[in-house]
Parts: sequence; structure tokens; C-alpha cells
Amino acid sequence: MTTQPATTTELLDDPAEYKRLLEEAAASVKARLGRDIPKVLVVAGSGLGAFAESVLDAQSASYDQFKHFPVSTVVGHAGKLVWGTVGGKPVLVMSGRKHLYEGVDVREATLPLRALLLAGVKTVILSNAAGALNRQFRPGDLMLIDDHINNQYRNPLMGANLDFLGPRFPDMSAPYDRDLMALTREIAVELGIALRQGTYVANMGPTYETQAEVGMLRQFADAVGMSTVPEQLVATHAGAKVLGISVITNTLVLRTDAVTTHDEVMETGRAVGETFCRLVAAVIQRLPEDR
Repeated sequence: MTTQPATTTELLDDPAEYKRLLEEAAASVKARLGRDIPKVLVVAGSGLGAFAESVLDAQSASYDQFKHFPVSTVVGHAGKLVWGTVGGKPVLVMSGRKHLYEGVDVREATLPLRALLLAGVKTVILSNAAGALNRQFRPGDLMLIDDHINNQYRNPLMGANLDFLGPRFPDMSAPYDRDLMALTREIAVELGIALRQGTYVANMGPTYETQAEVGMLRQFADAVGMSTVPEQLVATHAGAKVLGISVITNTLVLRTDAVTTHDEVMETGRAVGETFCRLVAAVIQRLPEDR
């Protein structure tokens, strides 16, 4: 009698097996990058791959070269890990991410980030392309995320807790690090960059919001997207400091007959990429040495 191999879901459901997957993934990162893993990680969202291109002395490898890393299938997500320096400091960049709407378990989607945290990352800068719910926001704005709403109804911390990563019930009263937010606001003023601030709501996608959904969501949040929250949850669970920045790529509250397209999102992300890169690079440069 032959035994069928366990499915990915079965592996994720088994704490010992999931731990093994994470440890093997982290080991494959260390084998490729060496022992000195950068402590700062930037996750570059849709249309924001320019940040990876701004890394000096850069080396890179596609996600499929690391054990158990799921590969993104979305246009605008290169699906590679980049490492080098920004502002004279070592940095890692995840150029692209796996989204839940691609049909994966939330624990699989966040496995690369958890592996990088296990390997030594201490500060995570999350970015995304988002639609404006706030009437004052316009395409091309940058929004500092001060809080979020998980409207995906998926949490990567469900199931048996991985005690070696973090506590069973992590506090989420301040999900985005207040010191990092203050530093980012200060730097934005110095650079003359207009920086919005607000609450981000994560929807499952891949459909954009209906007018009724926009009307509902704008009562609670300032911008809406399809990512970021699962990553924030695993990073905070592991004790990392998290900064979140949304690039407002389209306006939802002012539209009637106009439609939202992925091409529009990508184009606006690229257009504001230089400003985003300047801001994030300056933040990294001024991070404390232990971060």
C-alpha cells in the first residue's frame, strides 16, 4: 500500500512540518546571502519595483531559487529577492509578493516573510498600491499607514501558535511602529514630500470595489488594497518593527462611469516611484544601527 504525499495544506496544518518548512526556507536564504542577513526588509508592491532597481551593489535571485517560496503570478511583481545597500546600509527587498487572491493559503503567502524574519530581519517596510477612499486623496499621493482593517477574513496566525516566532496573542493596538512613523513624517517634511496618513483596509480581491462597497468602506478607512495586512501580522508576531506606506494609484470616491484597471494602477505606481524611493531610502539611512 502506497502513501500519498501530504498536500501543502496538510503541511501547513502540522506545526512541526510548518516549522520545518520555515527553517528550510530560512536556511536557503542564509546559504545564498551568507551569515550577515540585512536587518531591514522592504516589500515592494505593485508598480514599485523601481525601489529594487535603486539598490546599490545589488544581487538578486528569483523566489523559485529559495526553498518553499511561492512565486507571484501577477504582472508588476518581479518575484525576486534583492540584496545590497541603500544609504550605505544593508537592505533586503522583496520585489513582488504572493497575494491571497492567487489561490493560496495565507500561511503559504506569508512563508517567505516569516523565513526572512527567522533569518534575522528586524525592520519591515511594507508598501502597496491602493485606491483612495478619502475624498482628499489623489493618484500619486503617498499615505503613511497608521492602522488597518483586515477585511480579508484570513489571519496567518490561525492554527497552532509557532512559539519560537512569537506569542499566541500578539498585541495589535499599534500595528505600525510609532517611532518609524514619526521618523518618516519628519523626513517627508525635510524632503518636501507631501505625505498623507490614514487607515488601510485589505480586501481579498482580485475584483476592484463596487460603488456600494466604496460607500461602505469610506466610513472606516482612507485607502483600500489587496495585500499588506497578512505581512504586518506575521512581522508584528515575530517582534519586528513595521512601517507601512501606500501609493495611491486611483481614486474610488469620485468615479461614476470610469473604470479601474490594473494598467492604471501600475502606471501610477511607476510615476510616483522616484518619490517613494527617495522617502524610503532616507528612512533606511536614518534607522538606528541595531535595526
